[in-house]
Amino acid sequence: MVQLLATKSPTLLDFPDDLGSLEAATKIQLKALAEEMLSLSSGLKKVRNELEACANDGPVSAGFHKTLQEFIGYAEAEVTNVTNFYTVVGKSADGLALYFGEDPARCPFEQATQTLCNFVRLFLKCHEENLKQAELERKKAEKEAEMEKAKAGK
Repeated sequence: MVQLLATKSPTLLDFPDDLGSLEAATKIQLKALAEEMLSLSSGLKKVRNELEACANDGPVSAGFHKTLQEFIGYAEAEVTNVTNFYTVVGKSADGLALYFGEDPARCPFEQATQTLCNFVRLFLKCHEENLKQAELERKKAEKEAEMEKAKAGK
């Protein structure tokens, strides 16, 4: 089957090249990322509370208050970006499972990427073995042809 594919559509055998980040993706733990997201939001809330607490400190903490306000403006934008990116990642992870006909609730991203990575490894190994076998068969056929030619020459 693979040999037929190799002769009819050899570019299809290059699909692992399109999955260059697959190995790295197997190391992503979405649960850990979700926990980090909660930690970021919680930390930002604590910083906002600190800003409110120092608002009435007077001129002693005016510089700190101003700096903290600027930081919160920056941090809120960053947390929003990260949250939006995490949402996209979650939807993409679910889409990966759905693409392969799996239920995202029962086939988490980590399992889907590991299964796909294993498939690619096995596919590449089999393809390499098929190429070696084809080379051996070609050499055998050449040798037999030479022997036939030698017999015919006698």
